[in-house]
Amino acid sequence: MTNEPIESRLKTTETSLEVVEALYKLEGGRIEEIAEYLDAAPSTVHRHLTTLRARDYVTKEGDVYQLGLQFLTIGGYIQYSERGYQLAKDKVQQLALMTNERVQFITEEHGQRVYIHASVGENAVQTDAHIGKRGSLHCSAAGKAILAALPKERVEEIIDTQGLPQVTPNTITDRKALFEELEAIKERGVAFNREESVIGLNAAGTVIQRSDGSVLGAISISGPAQRFKGDKLQKEIPDLLLGATNEIELNLEYAG
Repeated sequence: MTNEPIESRLKTTETSLEVVEALYKLEGGRIEEIAEYLDAAPSTVHRHLTTLRARDYVTKEGDVYQLGLQFLTIGGYIQYSERGYQLAKDKVQQLALMTNERVQFITEEHGQRVYIHASVGENAVQTDAHIGKRGSLHCSAAGKAILAALPKERVEEIIDTQGLPQVTPNTITDRKALFEELEAIKERGVAFNREESVIGLNAAGTVIQRSDGSVLGAISISGPAQRFKGDKLQKEIPDLLLGATNEIELNLEYAG
């Protein structure tokens, strides 16, 4: 959440966004259900839903409201607004075909990881990750790859605002241990996730940087821990990732 002062924010806009977020978390609902969830007056919720529906952001079937595809229209624009995102999408698809595993491209926004592209091969593990899903950076391979490429002050800021929540028993939750891990990632160029976000799932990830050093995002490949280990995890997958991210970075810098 933004740190803008309260007096600079519009309460009506915040309420509309709270209604949108409630619809997302409740997977749709009736006015009374949304009002109860938000601890708001049904009449207030109704006015905001009516406005959102008039602008095509909300649909209504009977007395049940759902989020509308207008969000997908805007999200699709964002997904392709950055040229590097399209380059990343092509490479994600190639890697999924080459490895038959799950491959994803994420970026960082407001101190969280956001899934931009994903592709699955024949042997890919099914997870609940989907385009647009957000999560902590410190417990994912791609997320840690991004953190390792950010200035220390920015990483400190992210930790201060997002914390280091424990997702599994293997998640790094100590600030000092995380910074030691980030230094190791810088040295080897690859980040690893050993059951830190999902028990039974390992992953490797590499960051993609623009020519000015800023971070575009990161690509990771994940698979079951029982076969994502040893040379496969530490050598084969990293080599593929480093080659892919290097190609993207070269295209970002030199392609017309």
